[in-house]
Amino acid sequence: MFENYRVFKTELAGRELKVETGKTCGLSNGSCWVHYGETVVMVNATMSAKPREGIDFFPLSVDYEEKLYSVGKIPGSFLKREGRPSEKAILTSRLVDRPIRPLFPKDMRNDVSVVMTVLASDIDNAPEVAGMIGTSVALSISDIPFHGPISGVNVGLVGGEIIINPNREQREKSDLDLTVVSTAEKIVMIEAGANEVPEDIMLKALAAGHEENKKIVAFVSQIQKEIGKEKIVFESQEVPHDMFEAIKDFAIEKVRFALDTDDKNIREERLLPVYEEVHAKFDEEYPEQEALIEECMYKLQKYVVRRWLLDDGKRVDGRKLDEIRPLAAEVDLLPRVHGSGLFTRGQTQVLTVATLGPVSDAQMLDGIDEDTEKRYMHQYNFPSYSVGETRPSRGPGRREIGHGALAERALLPVLPSVEEFPYSMRLVSEVLSSNGSTSQASICGSTLALMDAGVPIKAPVAGISCGLITEGDRWMTMLDIQGVEDFFGDMDFKVGGTHKGITSIQVDMKIEGLTLEIIEAAFEMTRKGRLHILDDIMLPVIPAPRDHVSKYAPKMISLKIDVDKIRDVIGSGGKVIQKICAECDVKIDIDDDGSVFILGVDQDNANRAKSIIETIVNDPEIGALYMGKVTRLMTFGAFVEIAPGKEGLVHISKLENKRVEKVEDVVSVGDEIPVKVIEIDDHGRINLSRKDAIAEIQAKKSGANA
Repeated sequence: MFENYRVFKTELAGRELKVETGKTCGLSNGSCWVHYGETVVMVNATMSAKPREGIDFFPLSVDYEEKLYSVGKIPGSFLKREGRPSEKAILTSRLVDRPIRPLFPKDMRNDVSVVMTVLASDIDNAPEVAGMIGTSVALSISDIPFHGPISGVNVGLVGGEIIINPNREQREKSDLDLTVVSTAEKIVMIEAGANEVPEDIMLKALAAGHEENKKIVAFVSQIQKEIGKEKIVFESQEVPHDMFEAIKDFAIEKVRFALDTDDKNIREERLLPVYEEVHAKFDEEYPEQEALIEECMYKLQKYVVRRWLLDDGKRVDGRKLDEIRPLAAEVDLLPRVHGSGLFTRGQTQVLTVATLGPVSDAQMLDGIDEDTEKRYMHQYNFPSYSVGETRPSRGPGRREIGHGALAERALLPVLPSVEEFPYSMRLVSEVLSSNGSTSQASICGSTLALMDAGVPIKAPVAGISCGLITEGDRWMTMLDIQGVEDFFGDMDFKVGGTHKGITSIQVDMKIEGLTLEIIEAAFEMTRKGRLHILDDIMLPVIPAPRDHVSKYAPKMISLKIDVDKIRDVIGSGGKVIQKICAECDVKIDIDDDGSVFILGVDQDNANRAKSIIETIVNDPEIGALYMGKVTRLMTFGAFVEIAPGKEGLVHISKLENKRVEKVEDVVSVGDEIPVKVIEIDDHGRINLSRKDAIAEIQAKKSGANA
């Protein structure tokens, strides 16, 4: 029945990689199942029969679908089915989109869709890698025009050793989480999070990943050779050469004048009448081809910018190739918020606000990987006014989610542990003005906001981008690209890091790859830029994290108790912990490992709650002072609760430093009084003294005032 069914096998990082084709999804242009360990990902690639009309871009969509049945989970939603893609799924879609997009013909306008479906997933073999390789196979064996194949691997760094596709245990110890995607000749995509890894080590990791990718590219090429379909001849949407040359001759000097400014607003004001003049002259000559005329104007601006760079070493705004635009940093901009930072680079400006909360405010994750929550959240907003446009806000798109994740990844390595700083942290970056590399500005703004909030980060982090222009064997890099250089250049190479090393990388390509020589030059350029931003701009504003959190931030205390004592602190039906929370006006979270987190607005109340919990889990010691509550009155004294479930007797003779006729003359039920433990008898009964407690407190006050 399945006469086209084929199985291909190879080895990747010491584990079998198997590709199946020809059994399922017969109506797709290209389809395969990729098995890697017990991970199985199905990939389907389809293309529309005709080009989409009225567009000037290649309409590619890439989707990564996490099916919770792949890990034996039932979705936690009310509907009990997968909803919108998780953040991890969106980031994986972008991870695959970025390397394949430059490998399609630039003049193709047919819709192309790639869908990766995770059918089964184990913890050691990443489905993202299987999806990347499956995408390469599906596109390569299809009739869709594609200049592949490609391959992608993860690279880790454990104990100084570079490891390809690390398993779960290795990932937990790794100082590097690098994804590198390559063709046989060049690297086409880099995405990394790193624990301050030096540039030379990162370069070695990239080279190792590229070498492994070459083997898989050869494997996919062999599959394509054996079963690949003939590529279709598509309807080219390339701008006619004669039309471009005519518009170029008419408008090139006007375009040069319009672009020759460091102000984006002035540039756009100058370009507007040029567009009007071009349409007035050429709309009749090329009827019903207004879209192609617009494309010609785009190509003409690209031509001018690239010729300036390649022929004259000239940038649009007159800067040197390694020069950063004017920079500014500021903290503590907003009252009542827990921390804020404003970072400005040229016409790019980002405001980041930090909010601290209890550990229980960590974001819950419902995906297929082993992560169930995260206590550090970075979110990025890109409103239309930041680029002078009028689009309504409709929530974050894939780009916003990707940029937020990039800044989050850059700062994760320097964050304190939950034991050092028992808070959840939410950072929100608001892009106020955009003219290139707002994601890297959000890294800088977030560092400022965290330090302003009193978060004891291990080191400040800055981000900067590097651009690229190529022509044949010629190439040049330039630091801190603005929007026009991003649009018309060949690369946006974003690097975040500390003085010590790299914490994040993201590379967007518009050409078919980079050599290690280009990457090394980009590393050196961004390293110098990063150090300048840190030393000359950010640290003079706030040289270290504040030594205290904002007065408006919740006050947090953490302690560790024996797991066997957790039930005593919680009490039957939660009565004990609820009582502590109500009396001390705090919130208490207890983890299964015995970690206790107390959050309160008032520090004294939080300290009191801690004291109560310590009393519950530890036996009272003779000489210890407590603030207790009177629960019962007897003729011979008063019973005082020093912690839920623990009370002692204050004998009538220990109420005052004088004779007391009646207990009621001194205390009443419900009174809170200081008491001191003076005896614990053989039966564990606690004897307390109000008289001795008052004397000790007064002695301490007298000593402090002396």
